[in-house]
Amino acid sequence: MLPVLHLDDHLVALHKPSGLLVHRSMLDRHETRFALQEARDQLGRHVHAIHRLDRGTSGVLLFGLDPDSARAVSQQFEAGTVGKRYLAVVRGWPPAAGEIDHPLSRQYDDYERAPDVAAEPQAAHTRYRTLATVELPHGVDRYPTSRYALVELEPLTGRRHQLRRHLKHLSHPIIGDATHGKGRHNRLFTELFGSQRMLLACTRLAFDHPHGGSRIVVDCPPSEDFAAVCRALGWGARAG
Repeated sequence: MLPVLHLDDHLVALHKPSGLLVHRSMLDRHETRFALQEARDQLGRHVHAIHRLDRGTSGVLLFGLDPDSARAVSQQFEAGTVGKRYLAVVRGWPPAAGEIDHPLSRQYDDYERAPDVAAEPQAAHTRYRTLATVELPHGVDRYPTSRYALVELEPLTGRRHQLRRHLKHLSHPIIGDATHGKGRHNRLFTELFGSQRMLLACTRLAFDHPHGGSRIVVDCPPSEDFAAVCRALGWGARAG
């Protein structure tokens, strides 16, 4: 059962765990569990995908209970009017706060054909704030100790893998990110804390309800596997 964070006549928000695909993918044809199908089975009715979360990301996942509601909220995502907040554990100590302004090339789904001529990179902006830091007495690479930080992220645009790619650009990749992160640091977290996931979680979505226009805010504390790592690092109160 996926925990229900919000439910009304038109929308449902669920807490997606890390490792669960939102819907079937040609690259993951062997998988049998999908958030879309689990939501349908759990609610006993058809649901419509509104947005996506990466497989490794946990947190708020929103579905429409009818096509019109799903379409209306999807348009808010496209227009950039949905408020989004994430937590991530990253390598190193970023500045106290800042904004990443770094254009990103478009990435395509496995069923999409990329154009023969590369398109210009798309504007991409992310605000961040460092909530906590720690230095561990474990040498990685050429340093005798390792530094990590808990950061709050607010993507102002919605590019594919934006947070993961922006944090790599900042030289503070997300721990557990096998594509954009650092394998040695990922393995250290597995050895020390048993972490088998990417440490990125969507903890808030805010949007206008498609019927009536009231502002809906859906909060979601990090899942236990994320929170356990934060407690081990002494950040329990900051990650709640």
